[in-house]
Amino acid sequence: MTDALIELALREGRGAIDAVIIPAEDIEVIDKLAEICQDPGCPNYGASPGCPPNVAGPFEFRKWLNETERAIFIKIEVPMENLLSFEYREIMKLLHEIVADIEIAAVESGYKNARGFAGGSCKELFCTKFTDCNVLDRNGECRNPGRSRPSMSGFGVNVSRLKDIAGWNDNAYIGDNKTSDLPMGAVYGLILIG
Repeated sequence: MTDALIELALREGRGAIDAVIIPAEDIEVIDKLAEICQDPGCPNYGASPGCPPNVAGPFEFRKWLNETERAIFIKIEVPMENLLSFEYREIMKLLHEIVADIEIAAVESGYKNARGFAGGSCKELFCTKFTDCNVLDRNGECRNPGRSRPSMSGFGVNVSRLKDIAGWNDNAYIGDNKTSDLPMGAVYGLILIG
């Protein structure tokens, strides 16, 4: 079944250019990576249910890894100038939507504990026209439950290590290096399959 999920990620026109299966035990979680969200501080800290301090964090992610055998790691590669422009938001929305679709398909295929993670704040990406977050500020329903997913950063996922495991050493992860000197950049998503 994981082959069908990989095919879903790579379906023509979706945007993902590569997807690989990663053994769960190879996923490294580092508490300090999650702490960066608060100090020195991300401008999205506390703004959405998918970012710290509103996510379960590294401790809970490690528990999920113990209940998971494998994960799907996906990559979207685009010109760096697009990542550094107004197009960034659309690229990140696409990433969230692909990850959400794979997670939903995995659950429907019997992987009841499947969980998807992307990058960026769902508030910044999907609810910019609203001054508040419906979930955090009103105890309401998420406006985009089928599209947005929590950030890998808030759980301390070492994306650089995942890139190495996948053999994707040719591009900068936007979180590591916001430089326009590189011709291409990439963003990544992760789906635990369990």
